[in-house]
Amino acid sequence: MKTGMKFLVCILLLVLLIIIGVGSYTAISFHNGKKMAQSQVNKNKNNDFSGDQQTNMKEITIMIIGDDGREDDEDGGRADTLMVAHYNSETKQPILISIMRDSYVSIPGHGLEKINAAYAYGGAELTRKVLNDSFGLPINYYISADFNNFIQLINELYPKGVEIDAEKEINLDNVDIKKGKQIMDGNTLLQYARFRMDEEGDFGRVRRQQQVMDALAKQSKDALPLAQLPKIAGEAVGYLDTNIPTNVLIDLAKDFLKGNVKNLETLSVPVKGSWAFNDYTDAGSVLEVDEKLNEEAIHKFLNDGESQ
Repeated sequence: MKTGMKFLVCILLLVLLIIIGVGSYTAISFHNGKKMAQSQVNKNKNNDFSGDQQTNMKEITIMIIGDDGREDDEDGGRADTLMVAHYNSETKQPILISIMRDSYVSIPGHGLEKINAAYAYGGAELTRKVLNDSFGLPINYYISADFNNFIQLINELYPKGVEIDAEKEINLDNVDIKKGKQIMDGNTLLQYARFRMDEEGDFGRVRRQQQVMDALAKQSKDALPLAQLPKIAGEAVGYLDTNIPTNVLIDLAKDFLKGNVKNLETLSVPVKGSWAFNDYTDAGSVLEVDEKLNEEAIHKFLNDGESQ
């Protein structure tokens, strides 16, 4: 064999070995991360999820649920947090829609109820159906995590903590938060995002949740090295209850870790002028919403975001 050909063969073999080595490292790291996380998580919620058929692979819509149930609760809890995230991999535009938990909507098989009850009644699939029926929101995937899983995942993804400019003093579940800039660990961040015991109620809470999500997105590029992505992706799959395919999850994480994404755009539902308080229902204090007006506002928000 000629010297030039031998050199070419050696180069090809070296490239092949590198590909095999990287692939093996990725697979092993992902598996180990997932195994470690699953050993600490007890997933009891039955989430048979059909989702909406995805025809455009450049865009995905993910329903995000913060489960207020505890690990010893067989049926899980209500959706303490309910959001819908939309991401376009070509424009790199992340969009977040927060749904007020007291929104009064029709839940199939249960009548009029607060929207956060859908998760307790029928898991992610019933919640998806309610969001689609009430607001015309198509959902491809879902992510659900209880309080403990959220804390563990934030501490893994952001080992140095997350910087938040706290808008007020807060005390919740024995966690004291001072007003102003500070570094929060997973538990502190959770309490900051959960707090609603003031005159603003859920409106202030949703604003702080959006602030937290914006901080997580902006600070993700400094959170951890790309080399740790397979292991952390495995841990995320282990900690979370989700149907997002592994390759999609890793592609999403790469965009955020590389800092390639645009600033997060947010919307709160119900929108201004589309709701009214009602204290005289079987569900207690609720927000009666104009579903058509909110559906129009959501679609305009999504379309405006895609055109940027």
